[in-house]
Amino acid sequence: MTEVFAPATLGPITLRNRVIKAATFEGRTPDALVTDELIDFHRETAAGGVGMTTVAYCAVAPGGRTDRHQIWMREEALPGLRRLTDAVHAEGAAASAQIGHAGPVANAASNRLPALAPSRMFSPLGMRPMKVPDEPQIRELVTAHADAARLAERAGFDAVEIHFGHNYLASSFLSPLLNRRKDRYGGSAANRARFVREIACAVAEAVGGRLAVTAKLNMEDGVRGGLTVPESLQVAAWLEADGALDALELTAGSSLLNPMLLFHGDAPRHEFAKVLPGPARWGFRMVGRGFLREYPYREAYLLERARQFRRELAMPLILLGGITNLDTMRLAMHEGFEFVAMGRALLREPNLLRRIQSDEAARSACTHCNLCMPSIYTGTKCVFRLDQRPDAVALPDPVRAAAKPR
Repeated sequence: MTEVFAPATLGPITLRNRVIKAATFEGRTPDALVTDELIDFHRETAAGGVGMTTVAYCAVAPGGRTDRHQIWMREEALPGLRRLTDAVHAEGAAASAQIGHAGPVANAASNRLPALAPSRMFSPLGMRPMKVPDEPQIRELVTAHADAARLAERAGFDAVEIHFGHNYLASSFLSPLLNRRKDRYGGSAANRARFVREIACAVAEAVGGRLAVTAKLNMEDGVRGGLTVPESLQVAAWLEADGALDALELTAGSSLLNPMLLFHGDAPRHEFAKVLPGPARWGFRMVGRGFLREYPYREAYLLERARQFRRELAMPLILLGGITNLDTMRLAMHEGFEFVAMGRALLREPNLLRRIQSDEAARSACTHCNLCMPSIYTGTKCVFRLDQRPDAVALPDPVRAAAKPR
């Protein structure tokens, strides 16, 4: 208990404990700007006791969003972001902004701008070919990340998390499957890692040690021909040697090709099919079982992969995936991880950490049904939280008791 909930240093900042709210798209920015609902979402998590909460998908460019409703970092967004960080700080937590470019995961039809990919690809979201950036455009994207970090600092954020995971743009450059370039940004592992290294160094230089700089890095893509653990270990070693990052958050999976490797638990195929727009719904019904694969849930399900990074690296690491109770947090600390990140458990119970501090035996009510995943289109939530369902009827206690963790 003492180790998990004691203050901890992350680069230039100190967090009140070692638990970070992971970036999970909130679905509360219909005009690509901060709303009161988004502020309340993060205020509630901060009041629940996390050391730091992460605002998800602050795109570095308008075409870098998965759809046009997500925030992109610009002057117009600054006042709302400042209100958000002020609200989080008032609850005693730090605030991080996840910055990045969705790349192949961007919806060009929604954004009305081309999606980007390292090599020629067809976008199943935008139903059109993606644009392949040349080297001058890549340099512009690196600068865009640095500019987004500067704006995050002006908005009062304590940290930025660079998105190098899930086959978003930077992650897709790391993938041998998706990156078939013949220039300095393709081919060898060193060339494919050039983009992420340039971004990390540019962001670190932009904030000058005043903000913590972390990155969410794929340990593997989980698809044949994609990034593997040994290749990712080499990338992580290069990032460590560059000295631009204060910590790595280790993740896995591909939003483009295998999203369930990140989540584990039930695969909500039927629920996703219902909420997707027409053409996407038809396509999903054809390929949904192969796209949403099912991985049984267990506590700390990414730990086995992450151990390899802990053995090879000296820099601080953040363990993600299946962190729901004090025993698992203690296990992460025992294994040498400096921080843990929580996602779905805090959607279910934003005050879970307060409960754990009051009762070491407390267990999360999250069942890992993953029905929160399709809710991103209407405001990300746990569908079993009655306070987020105005039409809900309280379940009888026996029914509640039957919803045991799987």
